[in-house]
Amino acid sequence: MNFPYSSGTVPVSTLGTPRIGPRRELKAALEDYWAGRSDAQTLLDAAARLRAANWARQKALGVTNIPSNDFSLYDHVLDTAVMVGAIPKAYGWSGGPVSLDTYFAMARGSQGDAGACAHGHDHDQEHGHGHGVPALEMTKWFDTNYHYMVPEFSAGQRFTLASTKPVDEYREAKALGYQTRPVLLGPVTFLKLGKAKDPGLDPLSLLGDLLPVYVEVLRRLAASGAEWVQMDEPCLVLDLDEPTRAALREAYGFFSHALPRLKIMLTAYFGELGDNLDTALALPVAGLHLDLARAPEQLRPVSEKARAGLVLSLGVIDGRNVWRADLPKLLDALEPVVRRRGTDHVEIAPSCSLLHVPIDLERETELDPDVKSWLAFAVQKMDELTTLATALAGGREVVLGKLMASGAAADARRASAKVHSAAVAARLAAVTPEMTQRQSPFPARAEAQHHRLRLPPFPTTTIGSFPQTAEVRKARAAHGKGELGDAAYEAFLKQETAAAIRWQDEIGLDVLVHGEFERNDMVQYFGEQLSGFAFTRHGWVQSYGSRYVRPPILFGDVARPAPMTVEWWKFAQSVTHKPMKGMLTGPVTILNWSFVRDDVPRSLACRQIALAIRDEVADLEKAGAAMIQIDEAAIREGLPLRRADWDAYLGWAVESFRLCASGVADATQIHTHMCYSEFNDIIAAIAAMDADVISIETSRSKMELLEAFVSYRYPNEIGPGVYDIHSPRVPSVEEMEELLVRATQRLRPEQVWVNPDCGLKTRKWEEVRPALVNMVEAARRLRPGTARAAE
Repeated sequence: MNFPYSSGTVPVSTLGTPRIGPRRELKAALEDYWAGRSDAQTLLDAAARLRAANWARQKALGVTNIPSNDFSLYDHVLDTAVMVGAIPKAYGWSGGPVSLDTYFAMARGSQGDAGACAHGHDHDQEHGHGHGVPALEMTKWFDTNYHYMVPEFSAGQRFTLASTKPVDEYREAKALGYQTRPVLLGPVTFLKLGKAKDPGLDPLSLLGDLLPVYVEVLRRLAASGAEWVQMDEPCLVLDLDEPTRAALREAYGFFSHALPRLKIMLTAYFGELGDNLDTALALPVAGLHLDLARAPEQLRPVSEKARAGLVLSLGVIDGRNVWRADLPKLLDALEPVVRRRGTDHVEIAPSCSLLHVPIDLERETELDPDVKSWLAFAVQKMDELTTLATALAGGREVVLGKLMASGAAADARRASAKVHSAAVAARLAAVTPEMTQRQSPFPARAEAQHHRLRLPPFPTTTIGSFPQTAEVRKARAAHGKGELGDAAYEAFLKQETAAAIRWQDEIGLDVLVHGEFERNDMVQYFGEQLSGFAFTRHGWVQSYGSRYVRPPILFGDVARPAPMTVEWWKFAQSVTHKPMKGMLTGPVTILNWSFVRDDVPRSLACRQIALAIRDEVADLEKAGAAMIQIDEAAIREGLPLRRADWDAYLGWAVESFRLCASGVADATQIHTHMCYSEFNDIIAAIAAMDADVISIETSRSKMELLEAFVSYRYPNEIGPGVYDIHSPRVPSVEEMEELLVRATQRLRPEQVWVNPDCGLKTRKWEEVRPALVNMVEAARRLRPGTARAAE
């Protein structure tokens, strides 16, 4: 179609943008505040500058529906909990404005024994706990690698407007000349993401008390000049029961009655509406957003069934991946919809918030030119959106050059020899079922391993990494710039590694790790040594709080040209007589924590990675490693959002792990680690992985996650995390001992290992040292023959 469908324009929306700043300015501001190097006003000023820059960037790129309240100092779900006053009693809040210290205590915990913090607030007084308070639980945001803080609800829960952040930031934007569309997490999704602390409490039963607080926020936004509000209800892409659908009808009926003139853009993403489509279309809202990157097939039924006045937001640009769109192909799908509905009832948008992609591709001056030509980051995706909108409103010839360049890039990627390897394809075709099976069942393996390792009851270990200090980061940066030679850098790393190993020996840990000082990231380190991956220098995305990652870009077939970890393991083992774990990242986690190619099934890419890791496992065993840990921290987060799709995913995910782990002898112990996840619904798949030892996060849930392993009678060994490494708190011996006692009430004592929740890379040595000393003592107290164990 070469002619416009109307004389109007097609609005462009972004739904949300990255918060962190092009140079990670938010990270620096947060960490300066937490360390006491700056005050609250300095932090808030830095945040205001980032918001202003985000709004200006979008305006310059032609975005018409610019969001506000998509920014957060830590997490938007935590912001919502604070907004509605869902602050657990443990944090000592008694009404009124919520302080930054309370906010960050919910996010990170507080160490009450530390006394007054750097900002002049006495944590003991503020939180009412001499030993501080732990952070809220943290888990993954749907099936992404973004973490959110889990709201807590109690019997008798009351909600109140405790923060006007959405209104404040709307007014802030307006004062700068930007008419924005405020973003709120919808009330039904908010309640479903939360956790009831009292048995029998259904969070949805709290909806009636919650809605008036939302209405008050919406009223203030409308009074301030807001015409539209974006209400995110991603729960609409899940398997919903009738009570949840009824809650959606109640909530949006309530809003429509209270504020009939305020327009709501109901936003669902990360999948298709499916059997929730009729519910969504019946809600009294002015607009509906569709994720057409994940579920393009829903465009036709939605566009045909949607009432005439409903604005459809078409999420056609992938907000979760970095591949450049094939714009001519997208226009072929969009033009009939715009022809039918007109430009005044259509918006063009990414599939979801651009929070999940890096900010600007142009900063990547060292990428392979071919690979770079196939990519689009947030800035480039906004340009793609405005190109599509211009073509839809004014005809393709208006942007013909951009459309031709987009189509040519898509064709070049499909044909590139950098993407496809005949050798990798042949090896994958030769995989047999026997390659995914250990030699013997677990009981026989356990006997062989216990005879070889001779560990005490409640063996202690850590998950893998130790603090990456300023000195380590400085040396890595100097080496990357060529200011520190290879030999000097290796000598420095060996010195750090040896010191960490000797310290572990001194405090009495039973199974040691080398600390991973040579590794930049648990996925990037391996991807840099595998074919088929590309890496950025500035492609940061937020994982949680001030924790950002640079996901590798998986663009082609994967193979392992040479051993990746063997020499470092050999050096580490030479420093101690205790067992030294070989540390690897598993294929599913490498896949899920990368920007994955979209031209082949994910299962195929995962099996390719599994074969590469299998080679590394074999070489570690040959070098003498008695224990090899293959972390699958991300296996749960890759689970499809609809149960009908689970079996297929778990089938190839478990097969991929077994393919990389099963080529070893019985006496070689295979460990794996999994991060913050609910395991109840996938426990059979975890058991099918057949790892000898699994370590998991359990401290924030007070060992509740172990219930899945009890009801299933998990046969292998388990290391339930006994302290939360995402918080700076140092837990006491008694606290960790109590958690271990709870673990033994759910598991056989001979099954239990003792370890932190996760790796210690992001923590400081002054936190790690006392915490691990306490952990070792807690394990010692439970061993037979000690005074405490005899009680």
